Amino acid sequence: MQTSLETLGQLERRLTMSVPVAQIETEINERLARLAKNVKVPGFRPGKVPLKLVAQQYGPKVRSDVITDAVQSTFADAIREQNLRIAGYPRIEPKGEAGAADQMEFSAVFEIYPEVTVGDLSDIAIKRPRTEVGPDDIKNTIAMLQGQRTSYDPVPRAAERGDRAVVDFSGRIDGTVFPGGEASELAMILGDGRMLPEFEAAVTGMAASETKVFALTFPDDYHGKEVAGKVAEFTLTVKRVEAPRVPEIDADFVKAFGIASGSVEDLEAEIAANLKLELKRKIEANLKEQVFAALRQRANFVLPKALIEIEAQNMLQRMAAEMKQQGMKAEDINLSPETFRANAEARVALGLVLAEVVRANGLNAKPEQVKTLVQEAAQTYELPEAVVRWHYEKAERLNAFENQAVEHNIIEWVLGRATVEDTPVTFAEVMGTTRA
Repeated sequence: MQTSLETLGQLERRLTMSVPVAQIETEINERLARLAKNVKVPGFRPGKVPLKLVAQQYGPKVRSDVITDAVQSTFADAIREQNLRIAGYPRIEPKGEAGAADQMEFSAVFEIYPEVTVGDLSDIAIKRPRTEVGPDDIKNTIAMLQGQRTSYDPVPRAAERGDRAVVDFSGRIDGTVFPGGEASELAMILGDGRMLPEFEAAVTGMAASETKVFALTFPDDYHGKEVAGKVAEFTLTVKRVEAPRVPEIDADFVKAFGIASGSVEDLEAEIAANLKLELKRKIEANLKEQVFAALRQRANFVLPKALIEIEAQNMLQRMAAEMKQQGMKAEDINLSPETFRANAEARVALGLVLAEVVRANGLNAKPEQVKTLVQEAAQTYELPEAVVRWHYEKAERLNAFENQAVEHNIIEWVLGRATVEDTPVTFAEVMGTTRA
């Protein structure tokens, strides 16, 4: 095998190779001979078909397959010999100019991976949230669970804060009903903030069967741009007023959450364990966002165009699939890879940095890490042991946990080298502002 390597750009290379024609012809003849033993041709017994007839019928396909296999094998050998890391897919073409008569020449144009150097991380500043799950956090969670199981009973009085009012309304701007300005049998909880304060104020104090006409000015920053800043006149009728009936925190309440003992202390213990796990995940998500952003900023190297194109195409396909699931027709989905190029570049750059950090520092997932993560996730199910067994039945079911372990290792590795400031925060602040 003869090869020569050219540098076409910072990452682009051209590898020229040749394969002896005699080698190609020998392989073609051998494949045709094997084919002749099994091929079925009308008028001939199996294994008795003349080789010339087999060559006439199957020769072009066999020749194409042999050349393709030879090119791929030669290219793979050349890449190993040159110790090259290919980014994306090569573009393989026959040589246009005349070469040696006894050689089949072709070239492959491709990109290689860039050299990635992370360097010193001491100038990276990371703010690490510090907090713990306290008694009030457990109490608030129980109150939230009570709210989820609150029922409502009709009452013959005016609506008060905390009541559920069932209303019909029609809103008009300049005498015309606007889109979304009408509703029938709308149930609203007074005080939960889902409706505009002026609308809730209008309902408060009204009893069933009462009707009111009132004006409401939509805020300038209202999400419905067509009505933002405009004055609407609403006709409102209260159909029912329902008072909340909050369940008692007793044995029946506790058992409804799968705690057979009915003990409030057991419920509090389970809530505490779940909150600690969720807090851990939220803090790690916060740190992950900071660490990955810092590492992304250090991606000062040329990105392989092939990887960006592949990632942009993958993002387009995922978006198109999501839009189809939402009911959009294929012909109405007007997207192009260019739409996703900026995000694709960022993802490729981060991926290359993370891969180098993992490779250079041995941060791959360890079996014990993966097992711990699987066991943690299984605790939220009724039969944790069965869930753990299910995940270990097939290797691919562990992929997400392996990725999670690698991310954890990267975060810990960076925190050990960056400037980390522990920042006291409340449990509510972490849960409310940190993205998972």
